[in-house]
Amino acid sequence: MHIVISEFMDTGAVDLLRRDFRVRYEPDLVDRRADLLKAVAQADALIVRNRTRVDADVLAAGAALKAVGRLGVGLDNIDVRACEQRGIHVLPATGANARAVAEYVVTSVLVLIRGVYHNSGQVAQGAWPRTAMSNGHEVHGRTLGIVGFGGIGRMTARLAQGLDMRVVAHDPMLGDGDPIWRETGVAPADLAGLLAQADAVTLHIPLTDGTRNLFDAKRIAAMKDGAVLVNTARGGIVDEAALAQALREGKLGGAAMDVFGEEPLPGGSPLAGAPNLILTPHVAGLSVEANTRVSDMVAQRVAHVLKQG
Repeated sequence: MHIVISEFMDTGAVDLLRRDFRVRYEPDLVDRRADLLKAVAQADALIVRNRTRVDADVLAAGAALKAVGRLGVGLDNIDVRACEQRGIHVLPATGANARAVAEYVVTSVLVLIRGVYHNSGQVAQGAWPRTAMSNGHEVHGRTLGIVGFGGIGRMTARLAQGLDMRVVAHDPMLGDGDPIWRETGVAPADLAGLLAQADAVTLHIPLTDGTRNLFDAKRIAAMKDGAVLVNTARGGIVDEAALAQALREGKLGGAAMDVFGEEPLPGGSPLAGAPNLILTPHVAGLSVEANTRVSDMVAQRVAHVLKQG
């Protein structure tokens, strides 16, 4: 059986697959669409990250596909319904990168609320802005609002509680009586209530028709003055122009964005030059440890499906 891997995967997991299968591993295949379509024509399984579009063309070319492994958890680049109709297993690495994302979120909140980490250049040049930088805040006793309380949201809550933050969460899939609230010590809230009380808001929801531009100008305006916003979920959930304006006007105290409506972020983005803004290139879930866990999990899940026939 033949496996095609179109984006970066941990070499240990690739070698594990090569013990039992023919593997075509080309991390740049995602950028060579014609070659990708030719490759999947011979494939029993395709393994991707978030950039490979597993759409009608790929599925039509991959007539023998039995599995699509996703090195991550978001599935918006995969036509899941079409896969289901074809009997193709879609295999994400659920939970494998939760720790990496949660640490990114909590670190971003700490950096943005304390507000003293953006002036290294001034200090190196002999300036001493000690007074100006003495007004940062501690997170102790502050409220973290989590939008989407799945595995990553729950891991983030646990880390934040370790810093003595109060945590509230909104998830329309969970009723107020769900035992998870008692088990985690997190208070449920509707979205409006969460925004009204949270000093920091972090997003852990998929991009759907219902969540696109969920955080538009109106919703950002409903956040507490001086609050910070972290998005490691999906680009398109936050209106980037509205966020930039809220930062420039001082409505928000800061933001960290790891995902964008268009990736790479195009030149001339309204986010360019906005104050108190951390921008990273879709790496919140990537660490040496997380990549190993994600790759190993997907390799094992794909191998299991193929060996079952």
